[in-house]
Formats: sequence, structure tokens, C-alpha cells
Amino acid sequence: MSDKDTERTSDSERVVRNRASEESTSWADQHDLLSQANHFGPLAPFLLTEATAELSIPVFVIDQNHQIIVWNKALARLTGLDAERMCCTCDSWRAFHTQPRPTLADLIVDGTVDQKVEKLYHGKYHRSPLVEGGIEVCDFFPCLGPDGLWLHFTAAPLKNADGQIVGAIEILLDVTARHHTEALLLESQGFLRQIVYCSSVSTFVIDREHRLTHWNRACELITGHSAQKMVGTRNQWQPFYESQRPVFADLILESAVDESVSRYYKGKFRPSTVLDGAYEIEDFFPHLGESGLWLFFTAAPLHDVEGNLIGAIETLQDITERKRAEEALRESERLHRTMSITDALTSLFNARHFHERLKIETERARRYHRTLSLLVIDLDNFKQLNDTFGHLEGDQALATTGAVIRRCLRGLDAAFRYGGEEFALLLPETDLAGAVRLAERLRRCLAEEPLTTAAGIPLKITASISATELSEPETEDSLIRRADQGVYLAKQGGKNQVVPVPAKGRNAHARFGEVRGPWNLDPSPS
Repeated sequence: MSDKDTERTSDSERVVRNRASEESTSWADQHDLLSQANHFGPLAPFLLTEATAELSIPVFVIDQNHQIIVWNKALARLTGLDAERMCCTCDSWRAFHTQPRPTLADLIVDGTVDQKVEKLYHGKYHRSPLVEGGIEVCDFFPCLGPDGLWLHFTAAPLKNADGQIVGAIEILLDVTARHHTEALLLESQGFLRQIVYCSSVSTFVIDREHRLTHWNRACELITGHSAQKMVGTRNQWQPFYESQRPVFADLILESAVDESVSRYYKGKFRPSTVLDGAYEIEDFFPHLGESGLWLFFTAAPLHDVEGNLIGAIETLQDITERKRAEEALRESERLHRTMSITDALTSLFNARHFHERLKIETERARRYHRTLSLLVIDLDNFKQLNDTFGHLEGDQALATTGAVIRRCLRGLDAAFRYGGEEFALLLPETDLAGAVRLAERLRRCLAEEPLTTAAGIPLKITASISATELSEPETEDSLIRRADQGVYLAKQGGKNQVVPVPAKGRNAHARFGEVRGPWNLDPSPS
């Protein structure tokens, strides 16, 4: 709603309150006069004339013959007919209607209120709660004033000492300004309802008692609950939750807003950067739609012109497609990241990622004084396989090697295709002895893996494997060079074997037992 509309509504509310304050004295005077009238007794005409002459409230009194005996100055000003013209006549109707018809006071004198008031004032009257036998009516009189007047009038019987009706008093109050202001307020409220209802943003409003006052069309569509079903209830939770609990707007009405919101939406909410006292939340609602909806919702307090909290408004926006797009983007980024660090043929990490991980793992091992080992694997006679059977069979051998390596990996281990037919394994929390055991298992699994060419010719994969352990002072490059040296020694020693290469100064024989030749380990299981 625009600032102009808001100002119009606020002004209307202010005028209603001011007018009500001004009229409160008149209402009090009116009911005091009515309550006293029945106690005037035989002196009623004289005393009523004296009592009402200068009263600011328009009053007239009729006797049991319907003759006007009191027509005060205030009423003369209201109707334009003075007491000299009206008193001693039975024409009280003349001030209010174009044709003769009984006034409310006439009905009371005739004793025909119950029979005729419904016909004359259908839906406009009610019994007075303050005056016995009194009737109150609010109606429009087009004959009064230049544009007609809205009057609230009360008529009550006058009785003698025996309780018999000897006349009636009718008191009138001009409520035209109030009626117009209330109409303007209703128009503004109706305008606000139209704005809320026609908004494409799902919106609902609750009052101070947590009752729903608005539930717009967009809200009906997103929740599947109609306004007819929801408005006037406290069931705003039903479309969103399985069991009863406060919705965001309910929490706004609580005194400890931050505490309440944090309890139900911990880690999901933030204060609005646009509205004071408002909060914003993104959350998933599995009960909405076919498979749940992501909603972005904002709740804000509603205040009257004096700053009193009178309710809360909540708006909902379906952000499911945005969330799906964000998830798809994250998955795409994850896939792209995986592809950028993965060798497509073997499904192992690639060489670039090997150097990234090696740097991370060596720094971690040095910082926390943990063990780290490296295996380097080089397939034996791979060039001969390619030359003899072709690159397709060579690729098949590489893919099979990658599969065998993945089967042998432990939780913290990472495997990489290091070069053409070279592979590397980083083994955190593993010393050289543990690395050699894993390397020997890998060597056996490769040798035992069944592999045939497209022509059905059986092939056997063997590998020369080097194992080495990081020493604290050394760099990543020196660790790689030492591992490469071990592979060279394995090739020179006859291939299909594991060669441990301890850091300088360590005794391999003492740790791994007797060797066959100067560098070859006993291939028996450890």
C-alpha cells in the first residue's frame, strides 16, 4: 500500500477516535436524561422542558396523545424547525420524513414497538442496554441538511407513578461525520484487503490474538488451503507442519522475538535489512506440493498509529526452482572439479592433483609429526604390450590397473595416475613397513587379475613398485626422487617386485629382513 493510502487510513482511524471522544459526553448525558425522565412524575413536561432547553443534545418529548410538549433548541438547530412551530402538534415526523409516518417515540406511546419497529427499521435497531423499554436506531435521513444526515436516536417511555406510559422521549445524535469516517476507514480497509488478496506474493495476516484476518489468493494456491477455510481461525500452522506449532508471524507477536525465532529456526533466519522488527527465513516444507517446496518468507509486525502492536504479516515466496538451480550448479561445479582432478581412463586422481595433495599431506605430516608414505608403481613391459596388441589393449590394461588399485585402497589413502603407465599412492598415517605390506598386496592382486585381449589372448599385468617414507626435514621433490629411485632398482632387479627405499641413514635390511640381491625384497607375504 502506498504512503498516501497509509496516511489516509491513519487519518481515518484518528478521526474516529477523536469523534468517539467528543461523543462520549453526549452519550453519557443522553442516558442520564433518559434514566431520570421516568422520575419526574406529574411535573415531567415542565421539568423536561427546563432540563433539555439548553442541552446540546437534540431532544423532543411527546405526551400520550402524541402531541409534542418539548422540542429543544439543539433539535431546532438540527432540523430547522423551531419549538414554536412544532410544540402542541402531532407532527414530529415532519422533521425527518416527507410523508407522515410514526417516529420511534410514537411507536412507544402506541405500544406497537414490537409489531412495527422491525418493519420500519429492519436491521437498524436494537434494545437499549441502559434504559428499560428503550429502543436505539441508527438511520439515514435525506431530508436533514443539504446532503442528509446520519442520526443515532434513542426513544424511551415516560411513565406515571402507577407505571402507565404517559409519553415518550426521543434523543438524537448526529453521527454523520463518524459514519462518513467509518465508511472511509472501511473503504481503506477494503482497499488494503484487495491489495493483499490481489498480490502475486503469497500473504497472510494475523491479529493480536493470532487469528487470521487475511489469506490471499496466492497463499491459497501455494498451500492448497482456501481463505474461506482459514480466515477467522488460528490454524495458520496447518499447511506447513504436521502438528500444531507457531508460524513465523506468531513468533513476531511474542515479547522475546529473537529467542522464539531462534528456537524454531536456529541457523536459518536473519533480521530483515528492509523492515524494522522483521525477519527473513529460507526453509524446506516437505508437506507442500508434490515433493515439498523451498520457501523464502518474511514476517513483520503491524502497528497502529500510536505504535501499539496489533498483528503481524507474513509473505511467502516459492524459491524451489532457484534452490534446484543452485543445487544443480553446485553439482555441476563438483562434477567439474572431480573431472578436473580425475584421470578419465583409470578413474584415479590425475598428476596435477597428485602434486596438490602431496603438498597438503607433507605439510600436515610435518606440522603434526605424523607418518606419511609414498608408493610409486610402474607397469612392467607396457611399451611391448602397446606395440604388440595396440593402444586399445594398453588402455584396457591401464583401466584394469586403476580398478585393482581402487579395491586395495584404505580409507585415508589416495591413488593417482602419475604418468603414462606410472601410478602413485599417498598413504597418510602409514610408516614404511605398512607401505611395503600394501605394496606387496597390490603387486599380487595385479599379477592375479584376469585380463584378455579382444582376440582372447590372456595377458598378465606385473608392476615394479617402490615404497618410501617421508622424513621430517625433506621436501616433496626429494621424496619423489627417492621413490623414483626405488622403481628403477625394481626394474633393474627383475621387475614384478616391491623395493623399499628408506630415508638416508635408515637400514632397510634391519627392518625388512633378508633380501635376494642388493635391493630386492623377499616377495613372500609378510
